[in-house]
Amino acid sequence: MAEKRNIFLVGPMGAGKSTIGRQLAQMLGMEFFDSDSVIEERAGADIDWIFDVEGEAGFRKREERIINELTQGQGVVLSTGGGAVLSKDNRNMLSARGIVIYLETTIDKQFERTQRDKKRPLLQTEDPRKTLEELAKIRNPLYEEIADITLQTDDQAAKVVATNIIDMIDNLQ
Repeated sequence: MAEKRNIFLVGPMGAGKSTIGRQLAQMLGMEFFDSDSVIEERAGADIDWIFDVEGEAGFRKREERIINELTQGQGVVLSTGGGAVLSKDNRNMLSARGIVIYLETTIDKQFERTQRDKKRPLLQTEDPRKTLEELAKIRNPLYEEIADITLQTDDQAAKVVATNIIDMIDNLQ
């Protein structure tokens, strides 16, 4: 049943959206997209370069266009960037066009998973942990607002989380 609907993964950076999304798409025989990867591919540049040149506002405009395009497909698994939910238009598109799964994680786990990743422009600060905490205050309520299903990802393998998502989607229908 799950493979008939679009599945959109939201949550903070380091929650496992891309890894779990790929696993989920493979298990369901669906097409997988990562909105950040599509943005980079279309721009011919890394996200940190887009942030440097266009600022966060320019990046968010690109993100909105890509999410609008990708959510119009049928039978896709889409991993969104952590900040995609900041746009009301994105939240509306995601809610209206598929099942939204909020992959929840702790600040500790996020920090552990992202501390060596230099491709996260918002974390190139003096105190990345504090940045993660500030982002969580703003974004977590937005993830919760649009989520059809919320799952904790901290200490579970991607395949286990993907299997749980499939079971929960089947129970929704």
